[in-house]
Amino acid sequence: MAISSDDFKTLLGGWATGVTIVTSRVGEKIHGMTVSAFTEVSLSPPLVLVCADKSSNTHPVIAESGVFAVNILAADQADLSNRFASKKDEDKRFDGLDVETAKTGAPLLPGTVGALDCRVVAAHDAGDHVIYLGEVEEVRVTERVPLLYCRGSYGVMAAKD
Repeated sequence: MAISSDDFKTLLGGWATGVTIVTSRVGEKIHGMTVSAFTEVSLSPPLVLVCADKSSNTHPVIAESGVFAVNILAADQADLSNRFASKKDEDKRFDGLDVETAKTGAPLLPGTVGALDCRVVAAHDAGDHVIYLGEVEEVRVTERVPLLYCRGSYGVMAAKD
């Protein structure tokens, strides 16, 4: 029996996730999108995966460049998450941001919890998305508190005493 896409979406919306912005670059063209479908895969070698909507403008940039960065957003970056999630003004997403360039050439966003700079080692067709498996080539880590997302709202974890 097939499940309804509404029920599927409602259930998964109740799954609390961290919030990331996946970025990529081809030459001077940079793009990025807010992604909650991100997870670690392997410690040795260090592998992660991200799921990119086939209709996104970031997906073809990752496909062409073969690289991406996963920028893990901090608790005070909900506005940045919204900026990179909205289709409005996509060409202005990076305006005013002090973006650094990772080892692979992928853009790294300022003020994040950290970032993973990845080279694509596999891409798998998965319905309306493409699963990109990336080998991590560089890691940046800070002590910032991460941004969380669940049931259409942002939140943060309570600090550990």
